[in-house]
Amino acid sequence: MAKLTYTREELMASHDYARPHEQAGYKLHGGFLADGTYVSPRVLHRWPAVHAWQEALTAKGWPLIDATVQLLKRGNYPNIPQERFLLSHGIGHQLWNSLTITGVIEARGRALCDLQAPDFQEIIVEDISQTCTGHLHKGLLYAHGADEGGDPAKPEYGAHDAMWYAARDLCFGKDRYPLPEIPESIGRPDTGRLMPQLPAGFEQLILLLMNVLMIEVRAESFFAFCCEIMRDPQAFPDRRAEAAEAAAMVERIRTDEAIHVGYLQTTVSEMRSFTFKAVDGGTVKGKDLIDPIWEGMVHWHAVTQADFSREQVREAIRAGLENAPDGAKLFAEFDALDDIAKAA
Repeated sequence: MAKLTYTREELMASHDYARPHEQAGYKLHGGFLADGTYVSPRVLHRWPAVHAWQEALTAKGWPLIDATVQLLKRGNYPNIPQERFLLSHGIGHQLWNSLTITGVIEARGRALCDLQAPDFQEIIVEDISQTCTGHLHKGLLYAHGADEGGDPAKPEYGAHDAMWYAARDLCFGKDRYPLPEIPESIGRPDTGRLMPQLPAGFEQLILLLMNVLMIEVRAESFFAFCCEIMRDPQAFPDRRAEAAEAAAMVERIRTDEAIHVGYLQTTVSEMRSFTFKAVDGGTVKGKDLIDPIWEGMVHWHAVTQADFSREQVREAIRAGLENAPDGAKLFAEFDALDDIAKAA
């Protein structure tokens, strides 16, 4: 029978690396096995644990929720033809900004290391000691935060924030453009109480987990976009080798992020199967509690935020071209390559 209970030490354990992970002047987390394979930090037991919890859940007749890019209703903006067009005209600041902002947002994820997660057993009827949900406060959230913004216990190693900066520097060269304005948040804003049946602290954590899961799903779309444009022979013609290495860096981040999608998908799926203790003394089925909230979260990230972000980026590009020679003509050509505009 698969192991379903883990200690914090087990969930934080990493593989023995044959070679450290260093790139573009950055000392980074993770490392390489003897055969050259990159392996994420802290997944020696995290991946087997997540797979075991998933198998246990599905064996009880509860499927995993969809956590793939199929949830997204919009593609990346700019799209590949548009980004290729911008780069061909020496307009790289938009991609530079995106890579920089992504790194800064990743760094904020370190806050998960400091999150004092409550024990969900307090509000769940069933025994959760052998579930993913039952291990959130036993290292899963801390490991996630350490992956994103660096392990506070090992400050000498950069995490995803530094890895995105390394990819950016490989493509463009260090300090190629000024640092952009960073958005306050890319998660769904507070909409007031959505689960009044539960204590507020537990509701906030469930919403946080859903928010972060959808941010991870959106990230997968950006990973694919970055890898394609960085490997495009028409992009970065004077830095082809460096851009190819940048794509390899993004693939490593992608490898790291997979475990985040895995445990968050498992947790939300498990919660659908549980019976929650309501604040009024009654109980509520997890499916009835989780499903409508998850549906709203998916729509906000996949449609509402995607459309809002698209208009912001489009306006920033238009403003950037406004004073350039033939700026209006260039923007019209850029706009003509927009999938959404063509579909409309």
